[in-house]
Amino acid sequence: MAADELNALSAFLAVAEDRSFTKAAKRLGVSTSALSHAMRGLEERIGIRLLARTTRSVSPTEAGQQLLAHLRPALGEIRGALDRIAGLRDRPAGRVRLLVTPQAARMVLAPQLGRFAEQYPDVVLDITTGGESRVDLVAGGFDAGIRLGEFIEADMVAVRVSPDQRAAIVAAPRYLASHPKPKSPRDLPAHRCINFRHGADEIYRWEFDKGRRSLSVAVSGPLIVNDSEMLTRAAIDGVGLAFMLEAQAAPHLDNGALIRVLEDWCPPFAGYFLYYPSRRQQPAALSALIQMLRI
Repeated sequence: MAADELNALSAFLAVAEDRSFTKAAKRLGVSTSALSHAMRGLEERIGIRLLARTTRSVSPTEAGQQLLAHLRPALGEIRGALDRIAGLRDRPAGRVRLLVTPQAARMVLAPQLGRFAEQYPDVVLDITTGGESRVDLVAGGFDAGIRLGEFIEADMVAVRVSPDQRAAIVAAPRYLASHPKPKSPRDLPAHRCINFRHGADEIYRWEFDKGRRSLSVAVSGPLIVNDSEMLTRAAIDGVGLAFMLEAQAAPHLDNGALIRVLEDWCPPFAGYFLYYPSRRQQPAALSALIQMLRI
């Protein structure tokens, strides 16, 4: 149904209930002549008179009465639905669909889920851990996402939700026992490295910074993965050098399962951000989540 037809039906209901063009026009905030024109147009489109008019009174015809019998409950349901939807603007309620990388889910979301559920019992967080691939939020039907800032498109609104992060180049002691530790990123082509795939085709080039020097290295090795847990497991098992977040490597560095190299080439960088398409008419449930996660 076109918007003008819905407006005309709403206008017809007002005239039929008030039995007056003047009263209905005042209630709708339009002129009497505009309302009369809208009624004539509606009757012409459906090919039958809906209102009997005299200079003194207005009343529904038989056809108009039949239409009213269906129109009142239908428009009532529509108004109710609009009121419920408008309520989402003011009260945190309803579903929020999130696309989150696995590491962001563990580091950013998981520690806050209990507190959020307690404070906002009417909100449902529908979380998809979408790997590291770059999925279009709008096309996928998501309200927001959480990922590292460097991978967020420029047209998104981004809110920081984690401290700065650092990269860590790590390997198992058994690997380093048979391979010399790299002293510079330029040594990496001589090493067996575990590659990480972003999305369908994009294999991550290892990025390094030291002072004013920046290097991007395409590494090679016996394994390509797109799962951070598998990356960690393979590094611990001695498959080769791995590039991962310091927070991901930390427990394995502490217990000696992994050893860090090239630390002086891995300065801090901006961490995780929650991102979404627009600031306009933001649902209260998403606003509540942003306020809880913002740092």
